[in-house]
Parts: sequence; C-alpha cells; structure tokens
Amino acid sequence: MKFKMIVASLCMALFTSLSAQAAENYVIDTQKHHAFIQFKVKHLGYSWLLGRFDAFTGSFTYDAKHPEKNSVKVIIDTASIDSNHAKRDKHLRSADFFDVGKYPTATFESTSYQATGKNSAILKGKLTLRGVTKEIAIDLTQIGAGPDPWGGYRRGFEGHTTLHLSDYHMPFAPKLGPVSEDVELYLSIEGIRQ
Repeated sequence: MKFKMIVASLCMALFTSLSAQAAENYVIDTQKHHAFIQFKVKHLGYSWLLGRFDAFTGSFTYDAKHPEKNSVKVIIDTASIDSNHAKRDKHLRSADFFDVGKYPTATFESTSYQATGKNSAILKGKLTLRGVTKEIAIDLTQIGAGPDPWGGYRRGFEGHTTLHLSDYHMPFAPKLGPVSEDVELYLSIEGIRQ
C-alpha cells in the first residue's frame, strides 16, 4: 500500500513537472537583427511613407497545449525611429509627435491570446505610447519553429495591426489630414528559447 502511494506521488510529480515544462520562454532576437517593427502611413494620400524602430527588446512565452497562456512584452526605444530622412526623423522625435525626451519608450504587454487556426491568432494587449495606454489587437501568424545552426531553438511570428494617431494625442497629426490618421504596423518577431 505504501509502495503504491510512493509510485502515485512520483507519477504526480512527473506529470506536474512535464506540465510546467510545456510553456517555453523566448527572448526576441534583436541583437542579431532577426526581429523588426515596421510601419507605413499615407503621405497626403499620394503615396506610402515607410519606417521602422531600430531599437527594442522583448520576450514571449509560448505554450502549444494551452495557447490562452501565451504572452508577450516589448519595450521600444522611440528615439530609434527611422523613416530614411534625418530631418523628418528629428521632427518625429519632437513634441509634435513622439516627444522622445519626455516619453523615451513605448511598451506593449499582452492581455490575451486567442488561437484562430493552427498557426494564427489574435493577440490583444495594452500599448503605451506618448503616455497614453490603449488596447490593440494584433493579427498573428506563426511562421515556424525549430533548431538553429548554433544549437539553439527558435520560434517566429509575423503580426499586423493598425494604430490611430489621434488616440495618442500627437499635436501635429491633425495637420497631416485624415488620410494619415491610420498607421499600419508590421511585426516580424523571432525568439530564441531560453
């Protein structure tokens, strides 16, 4: 009887241990530039202006068996904005737009992950930009996962969402006109399992 209790306890401990290991923790690979935060916004309705943020850090947790437990956190250096035009970037960093002196970072922290298909999901979370926090939804697609040539294990996603400049109280934004209100955000995220 005592032996059976010991075996049952060991089985339960093993099961708990395996369950705990189901979730995988990843660091977003920004050091080797395998992750990107890019945006595009209409310029006066005539063309697209493209840009990116060059400096950010983040991590995510992925649980294949319990996707509702998946989570993401990202911190963006707003001064790293790059639209391929130095004078415009200086203006974007000013109080007219990102006000990087007062708000040096933007943060995203997920609040829910809802699988919509085998490799797709809606990731919701709170984006804090220029001191304003809004909930946004990101359409996610998992690109793939597996070992890398350096003995590690990687997992990658891409995401799309649309931000509204007026939500973040950028003083110069109304001067751009309604066609520039929506900013399309594209994310390409590759994480290294820890």
